[in-house]
Amino acid sequence: MTKYILAIDQGTTSSRAIVFDGERKIAGTGHREFTQHFPQDGWVEHDPEEIWDSVVWSIKTAMDAAKVTAGDIAAIGITNQRETVVIWDRATGQPIHNAIVWQDRRTAAYCAELKAGGHEATVTARTGLLLDPYFSGTKVKWLLDHVEGARARAEKGELAFGTVDSFLIWRLTGGKVHATDATNAGRTLLFDIGTNGWDEELCALLEVPMAILPEVKDCADDFGTTETDLFGAAIPILGVAGDQHAATIGQACFEPGMVKSTYGTGCFALLNTGADMVPSQNRLLTTIAYRIDGKTTYALEGSIFIAGAAVQWIRDGLKLVSHASETGPLARSADPSQNVYMVPAFVGLGAPWWDAEARGAIYGITRNTGPAEIAKAALEAVCYQTRDLLQAMRKDWTGGGSETVLRVDGGMVASDWTMQFLADILDAPVDRPTILETTALGAAWLAGMKAGVWPGMAEFARGWARDRRFEPVMDQATRDTKVKGWDDAVRRTLSR
Repeated sequence: MTKYILAIDQGTTSSRAIVFDGERKIAGTGHREFTQHFPQDGWVEHDPEEIWDSVVWSIKTAMDAAKVTAGDIAAIGITNQRETVVIWDRATGQPIHNAIVWQDRRTAAYCAELKAGGHEATVTARTGLLLDPYFSGTKVKWLLDHVEGARARAEKGELAFGTVDSFLIWRLTGGKVHATDATNAGRTLLFDIGTNGWDEELCALLEVPMAILPEVKDCADDFGTTETDLFGAAIPILGVAGDQHAATIGQACFEPGMVKSTYGTGCFALLNTGADMVPSQNRLLTTIAYRIDGKTTYALEGSIFIAGAAVQWIRDGLKLVSHASETGPLARSADPSQNVYMVPAFVGLGAPWWDAEARGAIYGITRNTGPAEIAKAALEAVCYQTRDLLQAMRKDWTGGGSETVLRVDGGMVASDWTMQFLADILDAPVDRPTILETTALGAAWLAGMKAGVWPGMAEFARGWARDRRFEPVMDQATRDTKVKGWDDAVRRTLSR
């Protein structure tokens, strides 16, 4: 019997495909980075064709590594970078412009205009989001306004919009399916997460024709089958979730009060609030954690735009290291007497500040500051920002008490040094799972469960395994001093 599940993890800097076997173990992987385009300050774009090529290459590589054929794969699950916008021609499937990436800030002035017009309260009440360039809706408007003829063609129904998952589904199915899932739809500023439907008034506010919107499905649902000539046989696509939602599922955070934090290009913490759509009083986001069998589970989310991207900058921009893995040992060697703080606002600051105009800064540099201190400051910044998010969550969420065990995943959590500092600055335990590819695992579980070859939610949760727990050892006085320095650095960096 076919028991293999293929997960597509389409991220911000690379695409990955993982073949899981019937025991939910990794049988083969494929991975390819793609180009980051920065046309102007604060603008970030991807070439959708390069993304597509990287995905197909990764799938074939993973299948070869696992020694399986398409006929051995029961289903595909897709997880993707959220909020990144693609618009394409329905007739040809060709994008009309580069994808505008979630990090992109080009619509900051328009968001400010909408706020000044008094629209944010309505948007937040319906979507759980804030008026920020991070989200998809204002990017869609920008493309329709700036690509010649796009708006007229969109209104005629000639164009299709989607986040990256929709674009991949369209391509994989040969243009037969234009769909997304509730988690991705909920990040567009156009979707009412209470009624679970596209909102006509919000679409009118952002001047987005509803004719270009995809059908919204559950996270575990029928998203069509792949074209036979792509991989040798048709494979059902049965699971889709935005990356942070897939990681929440992969970490088995199914109970209200459970919280996970993913450290990739950015850092995103989600707190499961169950059936309660909790409005934030501390500028967090209210979001759909997942929707399964028509039942919606909600979450509070804190979004940090720059996490691993700061390490990538140290490697590629400053060239202080050759490999990202070197930053942990480098940080360990830093001079402990230096108090260097990096506020990585390369594309503005996310939660809980939401300052699109802030830009990165490093404080406390002396003549003795070198690569080790810079690396340490970059890693510590991620931990400080996580602390700010969890503090805001504790203020918003009263259902789970004050005790928090943070489940972590993503590339950065391989660094023991970083995870220990995280536990120290949070003053809370940090659990690292045995499978770090939790985003791909979450997408795979959705597909495998829907296909009937993987277990249900309860059994899957029982199978979650911890690699290591990091317990805080820092004394309170030291923690307070460090946090005070961080708070001062952020205050100096904010644009207002």
